[in-house]
Amino acid sequence: MALKYTVTNAIIDIYNCKGAQSAIDCFRGFIVQHHIDTFTSGEIDLANRKRNVFHAMEWPERWRNYYFQSGMLEHDPVVGALGQTEGAFTWAELRIRRGLSIAGTEALTKIAAEGWTDGLVVPLHRRGTHYGLVSLVANDHMLDKHEKADLTAVSLVFHDRIRHLVPRDGFRISPAGLTPREIECVKMIALGLSDRKAGEALGISGSTVHEHAERAKRKLDARNRAELVAIATRFAIIPT
Repeated sequence: MALKYTVTNAIIDIYNCKGAQSAIDCFRGFIVQHHIDTFTSGEIDLANRKRNVFHAMEWPERWRNYYFQSGMLEHDPVVGALGQTEGAFTWAELRIRRGLSIAGTEALTKIAAEGWTDGLVVPLHRRGTHYGLVSLVANDHMLDKHEKADLTAVSLVFHDRIRHLVPRDGFRISPAGLTPREIECVKMIALGLSDRKAGEALGISGSTVHEHAERAKRKLDARNRAELVAIATRFAIIPT
């Protein structure tokens, strides 16, 4: 398929984007050529879903309603397959490899019946159960090997760029349930500031900084402040 928006141009444009929304728009402009109308990009912890962070979640209303109302939120078959595969994979390849549970196969069959016939998952294994992830969903279209290769290349660049831009621009989707103020306090802690100094910088009291930090620790399941900063950095919640 001849693309009006080529892989090379998409990669260059995304790499040069100065803002998160412009990167999302460039990425969407490329993937729509492959009948893809739904995508997410973020960081996933298979063992601790409380830490999941989405830097982009572009879902049409129909998919959003289906995902939450069908119960896929808790039992997403694609996320469940991450620990069993290496490299990017399509839903069709998952079925062939038998990389799905019976429930996962049934879930994809139901999704296909709604019109989303194929998808592409581009995982980046960090360490342990932590993965970077771009997930794409195709509408009434099966992805071929050439499309898979092109989409994987552009997805990798997009993931790297968007996880760099969103912590600076601000999250549209609350990361791991953290509030903007909690994120600000974690940023201050990461800079080595005391609660008092962080409070002075943010215009709040030191005790309030402490309360926000404690809530952030609970939400990210961190044992102490050092681990809180490490998790927030690894999952691209705060800028590096």
